[in-house]
Amino acid sequence: MQLESYAAGKWRTGAGNGTALRDATTGEVVAHAGADGLDTGAMLAFARQVGGPNLRRLTFHERAALLKALAKDLSEHKEDYYPLSFATGATRGDSWIDIDGGISTLFVYASKGTRELPNSSVYVDGGVEALSKTGSFVGQHLCVPLEGAALHINAFNFPVWGMLEKLAPTLLAGVPAIVKPATQTCYLAERVFRRMLESGILPEGAVQLILGGVGDIFEHLTCQDVVSFTGSAATAVKLRQHPTVIGSSVRFTAETDSLNSSILGPDAGPASPELDLFVREVVREMTVKAGQKCTAIRKAIVPAARAAQVIEALRAALAGVVCGDPRLEQVRMGPVASLGQRREVNEQLAKLKAEAEVVAGGAAAEPLGADSERGAFLAPTLLYCRDAAGARAIHTVEAFGPVCTLVPYRDADEAIALARRGGGSLAGSVFTADEALAARLVLGLAPYHGRIVVVNRHCAKESTGHGSPLPHLVHGGPGRAGGGEEMGGIRGVMHYLQRVALQGTPDVITAASGRWTRGARELEPGVHPFRKPFGALALGDTFRSGEREVTLEDIERFAALSGDRFYAHMDEAQARRNPLFGGRVAHGYFLVSAAAGLFVDAPYGPVLANYGLDNLRFVKPVKPGERIRVRLTCKEKSLRAGAGYGEVRWDTAITNQDGEAVANYDVLTMVSEQAIPDS
Repeated sequence: MQLESYAAGKWRTGAGNGTALRDATTGEVVAHAGADGLDTGAMLAFARQVGGPNLRRLTFHERAALLKALAKDLSEHKEDYYPLSFATGATRGDSWIDIDGGISTLFVYASKGTRELPNSSVYVDGGVEALSKTGSFVGQHLCVPLEGAALHINAFNFPVWGMLEKLAPTLLAGVPAIVKPATQTCYLAERVFRRMLESGILPEGAVQLILGGVGDIFEHLTCQDVVSFTGSAATAVKLRQHPTVIGSSVRFTAETDSLNSSILGPDAGPASPELDLFVREVVREMTVKAGQKCTAIRKAIVPAARAAQVIEALRAALAGVVCGDPRLEQVRMGPVASLGQRREVNEQLAKLKAEAEVVAGGAAAEPLGADSERGAFLAPTLLYCRDAAGARAIHTVEAFGPVCTLVPYRDADEAIALARRGGGSLAGSVFTADEALAARLVLGLAPYHGRIVVVNRHCAKESTGHGSPLPHLVHGGPGRAGGGEEMGGIRGVMHYLQRVALQGTPDVITAASGRWTRGARELEPGVHPFRKPFGALALGDTFRSGEREVTLEDIERFAALSGDRFYAHMDEAQARRNPLFGGRVAHGYFLVSAAAGLFVDAPYGPVLANYGLDNLRFVKPVKPGERIRVRLTCKEKSLRAGAGYGEVRWDTAITNQDGEAVANYDVLTMVSEQAIPDS
């Protein structure tokens, strides 16, 4: 089968036969792939001229809806992908991580896009910065989609998850993507990609696909484009130094293979759950995807006094691992992705053996239901390095397969130092029930790690484990790990947005941001703004209340009702001792409640519910006999498509009789799209 690339809206076959892609277990040819002859400049132009405008016409919420629909469609067809996943050497469990994990990432970003981003095309970053005395000149950071394309260069080990975890934040940001999967497993990525197109969910130009080399695409990149790379550190360095990337300041984010560590705490004694959990996790990280994970544990760092015990436990656990054809139900670990990958792992393993002794595995694999010569099988191999401080290879060489080195340490400082010698890691983990020790280790590891997992008996059942990147959290790391950050919730979307610092009048900021800014025009809505349905509300619609005097009786009745009898509200003598108050003052929450009484429109109307307050700050106390009033202004609107209502944020300010600020906050309401007729 000759695989095709998808370029400029058409499926295209590369010139020549391309590279033969073989089943990792049987050695049989699965497909051929090659991208020679593709016009990569035209692909970028198509993305910029067709895909970008089509995506930018949509709001964040509309793009999130596309991700959700896409995730549902792929989920309905996921069983079609498992047979091809077996050809990569993945077991059913490995494939679940890749296929279902990738689809889950789409679902998570769809949810986060709807909940955490506005229903607009502009993201307001942070608060307004006051730049002048009177407030007539202010600043605001805004984020808008880049008008180029994202080039996604993915690794071979997770052909589905690797593609979808990059596409999710990119498409949510409104930027089209050109996907370049690693060639040796691209047949699986192609199958999933083809289904994405067949679904008809994504707008034209949103995604394209290169199967084979990237050709001269780097020559055509501009400052509006983004390169997101996953793979080896050496390749990342080469691509990052491309003259066009440097000259045009092309955004480049990299997630590269790293030497990740797991530390067993000294408190994890022979019968402790933490020791069992540690052994189980090391074995899992060695055998899942045959150790071909960028987050896999490469150094298991254990107390020197526990080394012999841990070796025996790991040796016993590894002896029970069934290696063979991943299609067989009883097989726990399949082959690495190719014979070439097996040669690479063995070459790196030889370097490690110069500094460490093999204590488990190391012999030729005897695969169940498969030929050890035709298939790329490796036995899981555990090494032990007695002189970790004097060693070099174990801290610099990664055998990207089922290989791990056990490393002894004397104290916490040495454990931290040994982990940090990896020069920057994607993931680290700590197994201990000692919270103080965990905190010390975490803070020592943090500068050199992108993610740290602390596991103990209390969280083990629900823990995702050492090597599982999650869409909610950052995936990346410093130094050798590439220096990038992927996912991390909405942080991942920011890679594809341009942040601009806008300065001007509050009215200009309001017009550009879609969020009313204090000092901008206040509009007279003609009726109480709570009588207006969602679509009729305008940013700046304002209600100003009359005054209400705050009395001692108010304070005492609120104390009786709430049970809040704090001395500053109830004891004049003690309150006078307080330098902030100098006498009895009203409860802050009474003021918020009284303010609601001043601005709420009581009859049934478009406002369906108040679902919270944001950014509440009490600025000045109110004493008995003082008066308050409220200003309520429509600040921000976000329609919930198909729900029949939208969310409206109201800028709320309580002031006293002298016009001084008493409290500031945002009131959050759900407002119906439908007008409510007078009854």
